[in-house]
Amino acid sequence: MYQAQLIEEQDKELYNNFLNVSLRPHFLQSYEWGELKSGTGWLPLRLLVTKDGVPVAAISLLKRVLPFFNRSILYAPRGPVIGKECDQAGEDFFWREVIKLGKQHGAILLKIDPDIHEPNEAALEWLAEIGFRPAGGDDGFGGVQPRYVFRMDITPSEEDLMAGMASKTRYNVRLASRKGVKVRAGGNKDDLRIFYDILKETAERDRFLVRDFSYFDSMYDLFVEGGTARLFLAEYKEEIIAATLAFYCGDRAWYLYGASSNKRRNVMPNYLLQWEMIKWAKSMQCSVYDMRGVPPTEDPDDPLSGLYRFKKGFGGEFTEFIAEHDLCLSPVWYFLWKKLVPIYLKLSHRKKSKQVEME
Repeated sequence: MYQAQLIEEQDKELYNNFLNVSLRPHFLQSYEWGELKSGTGWLPLRLLVTKDGVPVAAISLLKRVLPFFNRSILYAPRGPVIGKECDQAGEDFFWREVIKLGKQHGAILLKIDPDIHEPNEAALEWLAEIGFRPAGGDDGFGGVQPRYVFRMDITPSEEDLMAGMASKTRYNVRLASRKGVKVRAGGNKDDLRIFYDILKETAERDRFLVRDFSYFDSMYDLFVEGGTARLFLAEYKEEIIAATLAFYCGDRAWYLYGASSNKRRNVMPNYLLQWEMIKWAKSMQCSVYDMRGVPPTEDPDDPLSGLYRFKKGFGGEFTEFIAEHDLCLSPVWYFLWKKLVPIYLKLSHRKKSKQVEME
C-alpha cells in the first residue's frame, strides 16, 4: 500500500538516506538545502511516498508566498527524487499527492528543473503526461539552475583522470604544486570568513552579486559541519589566495563556489583546487563530479568563455539538461503570472541588469 507523509526534522535521516540511493541524488533536494533556503524567504515542504513502509519517491518543495494575492509558487530544485524500485503505480500516486499538496498551499504552479540530460524524448513525454509544460520565457523565476555544465566520470584512476585532462590543464595543476601551493580543508569559521572575503574580491572583479555572510555561515553549519560539503583553501607562502566549496550527495559531487584573490594568480591555485576536490570526491565514493554552469558554446566573444575553457580542460563531458518545466495548478492565476510578471520586470528594469547572483 502506498502512503504519503510530510517530512519533519525527526524524519530527515529517513529522507536523506532515500535521497542518497535514488536514481538521481542531488544536494539541492536534501533536507538541509530546504533549511538553508528557509532563511531566504522560502518555506520548505518535503513529501515522501512509501510502499509498504519502504520509500519509493520524494520531493523537496520550496514555497514562496506572493504578496497581496494569497497565492504561492512552488519550486523543486533538481527534483523530483525517484527511487530505483518505483513503478508506474508509485509514480502516479506520488504525483497525485504532490498536486494535492500544491493546491492545499494555494500554489499557482510547480516549477522543476530535473537532473535529466538532453536529448531525452522519453523524459519529455513522461513530463507531458503528468501535465508539465516547458516554462520558456523570462517570468522572473527562470534560469534558477545552470542548464549547461561539465561533468566528469571520476571512476577511473587518478593517473587516468590526469591523463584525460587537456595538456595545459595538466601542466597548470602540476605547476601549482611545483610553485609551492598547498591545499587544505577549512576547519572553522575563521576559514569561512577568509573564503567569504576572497569571494567578495572575486565578485567585484568579475561583476556578480554575492549573498551576505550569514547565508554562508548557515551553509557551513548545515553542510560542512554535517559532513556533506568541504571548504578547500589554497595557500601560497602562508597566505590563502583561493578557496572553493564542494558538496556531495549519494554518488555525486559538485563544485559550487569558487573564489580567487587578485594576488598570485600566476601560481595557478584554481587548477590545484579542482584536482584536490576531484580526489576528495573519489574518496567519498562518488562516481560523478559536476563542475556546474558554463555558457552553451565556446564563443570567444562571450565574457564567460574563459570559464568554459577552464572547466573543459579537466576532461569532463559537456552536459545539457532538459528545460525547466511548469505544472499549472491554477489556470487563471498561471495565465496572469505568465502575462504580468514579464511586464513588471520590464518596468522595473530588472532585465537590463548584467549582474547575476552566484548560487
